[in-house]
Amino acid sequence: MSKKPSIFLESHHLNNQCTGFGQFNYWLIKKLSERNRDFELVVNCKNKNMLDDFKNVTFNKYYSITRYKNFRTRKKFNLWHSLNQNTKTEPYNDLPYLLTIHDVIFMETNLGKETKKNKAQLEEKIQRSNAITYISEYARKTTNEHFDISPEVEQKVIYNGNPVLAVDPIRNIRTGEETKRPFLFSIGQFTERKNFHALVGMLDKLKDFNLVLAGNSNKPYGEFVQKEIEKYNLEDRIFLVGKISEKKKHFYLQNCTAFVFPSLFEGFGLPPIEAMAYGKPVFLANTTSLPEIGGNVAFYWNKFSSAYMVEVFEKGMTTFEENRETISTALKERAASFDWDKTAKEYLELYSGILKKV
Repeated sequence: MSKKPSIFLESHHLNNQCTGFGQFNYWLIKKLSERNRDFELVVNCKNKNMLDDFKNVTFNKYYSITRYKNFRTRKKFNLWHSLNQNTKTEPYNDLPYLLTIHDVIFMETNLGKETKKNKAQLEEKIQRSNAITYISEYARKTTNEHFDISPEVEQKVIYNGNPVLAVDPIRNIRTGEETKRPFLFSIGQFTERKNFHALVGMLDKLKDFNLVLAGNSNKPYGEFVQKEIEKYNLEDRIFLVGKISEKKKHFYLQNCTAFVFPSLFEGFGLPPIEAMAYGKPVFLANTTSLPEIGGNVAFYWNKFSSAYMVEVFEKGMTTFEENRETISTALKERAASFDWDKTAKEYLELYSGILKKV
């Protein structure tokens, strides 16, 4: 029996499940390992126990020194798949190469010296690529605006799946004042692009709701959001609950009145899909990839003045309440359309297509 072609999955971000990259790596590899029949999947990560959830994969230990050119991985593989544009580990040899780009937000936010460094790194990856996948049409569009990509390089959008399935109602979980009245919910890393502070002024005018914001709020932006809360004297109605467990996230998703996500830059945007899986109304910024996620079942903010955000929210909630069953069903169907099994199938087909061409 001939040896199966080897697919090297550069995935050392697998260890950080609190990030979008970590979630992408975990769920893609999990579903690839379940569906794969034709390849040897070689997973590059720090510890072998990270692979306990995966079937029939080969472990390749990640060493940080491999980020440097003279120490790059010299093993030969039939195809190298770089699972995100930020990985610094590259093959030493010239191998067939697939790159997945999640976003080029660093080009749009213009971080100066850091932008120049990241651009050079990504240009090298693009130049060696046989094919590039994107997690959204927005990611493909903006990448092509900022980078020259050869027409010989195959480009394809493959949407992420939704790893969060609705679970039975969660009870007997400790909460505080944040759930004593109807509440809105949002979650994400506290960075300026998440635009959480826009929700503070909105809550000042929505007197009947609390707001629960989950995510690491210890960074400078978290401090800024806290000061905004104090400026409006909303400490008893807006709650920064920090990092939360999966169980608590499900509890908030199950019990919130609506999910609110005014993020300015998203390569994909998983949290709204998680809320839609529960049939919850979602309010999103009408920017970047979010319209691709919410489709025609979400409500959108085109700007972020408090009065306007309240107007959109109140009109949206009225529409939702008047058509609750229909819209809730549509939201659940929309969430279910993002399927990791489908995603893995498309990647396996792409692997085969690339190897037939080289």
